[in-house]
Amino acid sequence: MSTDGLQASADIGRGQLMQLTGAKAVINTALRWLPFFLPTLAEAFSTTTVRLTTILGVGETAGLSTLLIGRQLDGGRERRIMVGALALAAVSYAGALVGNLWIFAVSYVTLIVAASAFTVSGHAFLSRRVPFQRRARTIGVFETSWASALLVGAPLIAVLINLFGWRAPFAVLSALLAIMAFTVGRSRDGSVPLADATAPVVRQPLTLDAWILIGASAAIATTGLTTIVIAGTWLNDVLGVSTGGVGLVAMAFGAAEFAASSSSAAIADRAGPIQSTRVALSIAVVGLLVMSQAGTSLAIGALGLLIFFLGFEFSIVTSFSIVSEAMPQARGRALAANSAVGTAARGVGIMISGVTYESFGIKGPITISVSAAVIGVALLTIGIRRS
Repeated sequence: MSTDGLQASADIGRGQLMQLTGAKAVINTALRWLPFFLPTLAEAFSTTTVRLTTILGVGETAGLSTLLIGRQLDGGRERRIMVGALALAAVSYAGALVGNLWIFAVSYVTLIVAASAFTVSGHAFLSRRVPFQRRARTIGVFETSWASALLVGAPLIAVLINLFGWRAPFAVLSALLAIMAFTVGRSRDGSVPLADATAPVVRQPLTLDAWILIGASAAIATTGLTTIVIAGTWLNDVLGVSTGGVGLVAMAFGAAEFAASSSSAAIADRAGPIQSTRVALSIAVVGLLVMSQAGTSLAIGALGLLIFFLGFEFSIVTSFSIVSEAMPQARGRALAANSAVGTAARGVGIMISGVTYESFGIKGPITISVSAAVIGVALLTIGIRRS
């Protein structure tokens, strides 16, 4: 992890940043292990991968709920929303223990609402306290939690499933989410908001420039999730990787993502957030193209996934800091709109992913991801020219 990033986050205190990052790591683990273990879940719920990807895709659209909290975030209620989100996620995971497919679907929708609210409120909390010149570093540290969900969480999930069955991850994570809700709720906030964050809330609509950057971030999210959601199934079906092996592969990709998040924390502010995001997104496309040529070769497939994960993680993390300054007088609404548009776009991508995988193999989802990446690069280019 970048030491510079931690020092740059002194605006809110190192301990506070680490606490919020830890809480996000737990809720991210609850979200991220599911796509990698779709074959296990399909067996547990007596259903198919296509049906599960449809549930995951429809569930992603629940992120539209963040539109309801934008003004609350601009009003300084970020911590309250974070605590509520963690508690809601704990309840959703407890519900999944029932073992019914449709109750799982409701639980997943609830989890998406909670995870989206926590992420947006966390970004708003940091953006109100850390100057833009150092914000990419701070959000980069915060978003290492996304990578740790695979680096640490996925292999632990594989162990829990192998030892105790598919219900074990839901029980353990429900308890951890409840603990984190209590911890974040009881902690003290000694940080000081930026001067522009204490100004009266602006009522005007988001600007065109803000929407362009929001669209770019949504395209980046679609680039990643469309292929990521089917990666575990592809590894199992085509490359012959077992459940335990998928956990190890996910761990390796988590390490790559951790490196990318740390790189964002260390590099993006210096190189320029928009320019570095365009380069990273291009790297993700290279990885996707390598994956498309893997056939049944685990070595080539793993290499392509590794390159893809590196490029995607850097680009998505850095895009958050870009959107946080898209309209400084309405950061909460901009970030909330970004989450809503992003989850809707990802939801469509995920639903298409399962269908195209069944029809065309891994090249189906890859085609959608590459197309989204091209759109993302184009919007970022328009955004940097307008600014």
